[in-house]
Amino acid sequence: MPHRWTRSLALVAGIASSFSLAAATTRQPGEDDAFASIAVLRAAYASGELTPEGMTRLFLQRIATIDQSGPTVNSVLETNPDALSIARKPAEGPLKGIVVLLKDNIDTGDRMMTSAGSLALTVKPAPHDSAVAARLRKAGAVILGKTNLSEWANMRSTHATSGWTGRGGLTVNPYVLDRNACGSSAGSGAAIAAGLATVSIGSETDGSIICPASMTGLVGIKPTVGLVSRAGIVPISASQDTAGPMARSVADAAAVLAAIAGSDPRDPATAEADRHVSDYASVLVPGTLRGKRIGVVRQLAGIEPNADRALETTIALLKSEGATVVDDVEIPHLKELGEHELDVLLYEFRHGIEAYLATRPDQPMKTLADLIAFNTREAAKEMPWFGQELFLQAQAKGGIDDPAYVAMRDRNKRLAGPEGIDAALAKDRLDALLAPSWGPAFVNDLVLGDHVVSGDPTVGGVSAPAAIAGYPSITLPVAFAHELPVGVVFFGAKWSEPTLIGIAYGVERKAQAFRRPTYLKTLPVR
Repeated sequence: MPHRWTRSLALVAGIASSFSLAAATTRQPGEDDAFASIAVLRAAYASGELTPEGMTRLFLQRIATIDQSGPTVNSVLETNPDALSIARKPAEGPLKGIVVLLKDNIDTGDRMMTSAGSLALTVKPAPHDSAVAARLRKAGAVILGKTNLSEWANMRSTHATSGWTGRGGLTVNPYVLDRNACGSSAGSGAAIAAGLATVSIGSETDGSIICPASMTGLVGIKPTVGLVSRAGIVPISASQDTAGPMARSVADAAAVLAAIAGSDPRDPATAEADRHVSDYASVLVPGTLRGKRIGVVRQLAGIEPNADRALETTIALLKSEGATVVDDVEIPHLKELGEHELDVLLYEFRHGIEAYLATRPDQPMKTLADLIAFNTREAAKEMPWFGQELFLQAQAKGGIDDPAYVAMRDRNKRLAGPEGIDAALAKDRLDALLAPSWGPAFVNDLVLGDHVVSGDPTVGGVSAPAAIAGYPSITLPVAFAHELPVGVVFFGAKWSEPTLIGIAYGVERKAQAFRRPTYLKTLPVR
């Protein structure tokens, strides 16, 4: 017994000594720390140089001075009143003390609202954490707040401006403030580009992670549908929705993906997820491009010249690092993919949103018809710029047992996946496909709506093939054009996240393209 007490006292003394050392070396974080990587922050926490509480205070201060005043990026809808108390508590896990922002369609069972940007859902907070929020907490992350988005994730109107909500107004691009941050995860992108948190979570149905990440100079991962649970996320489409990370580096995005991925009984689509989850660290090594075979999809190029130049830069980089580039690869049926995508989404939205509203029993909204009526009553606040024609179209659709819906959904999946992406990969024995992004951010226009240069209009954009198939894609910045970031998109087969992350990491090591924003009011006319 005395020996045990002696050891315990020695252990306590050692811990006290380490705390004293930490206290002596802890410093106040500054701007450089706001842009530090997860690995750098974890090392600083371990040494006692920084603390999660200090970083949380820094980000709260930056939100006050950059987001809500100063440049007024307007990317954060609300901050977590419990963030500092969470940051003070001991935590373990791969994201210990890492500060995260969540898109405001992701439930958190705390004092923050989950509204999808609509005033209709601001009566009470969600009663429970979404699967994503619960996994982040388990990994030790500090959930700092909720980010603005395109209201209802751009599923309310065909005339919408990305990044605008009735609840929060318009998020702007931190690089040039009269430019758009793209949607629907506009706030999740703009906030991380501006250094308002270390990483964020967005969600995508088609382009809503890939586009904002590209236009705000970030890495964005749109996972395979079924790798990350959608439980507790305001839905659009059971066949296309997924959440995913947005970050300033491939390593940070991969670390967050590893933390949030996995099977969840609340989401049957994730039944196979545990078999495919990886920590992804094994692919974050030099030489990941050597021997890779990557196909360039020229069908998705030739629309925006700055994006095409970034594509050519990436092709040259791939070749210099030992990859084999197969040019002008064709995806079969590409022009057919846009024919019925919206119809499928409209069918699924009504069913999905009403199932979600049933999980929010304290909310007065129970049906899509209730939401339509709310928007009509509150038109001055909710519809000053655009209407709700997509809501009305979804309300008119039949159920998801409608044979017409089932046929369109199955056709879309088949043409985009097995007969599309899979066929293109198999034909030339490819590891992944490559396309340009949308190009530089477009000017905000609340009167006329988005002016997206999206690629072949019959396809809908570079994100469409992977989105409709439910396959993964990743974007990363490779260049700047007129002070605005420009990226490329890699996509591939189902569950091919490790391959895509490895390829993106290899490109990132050479491109080193992330640049802190300088908040230009507009582009100079020379």
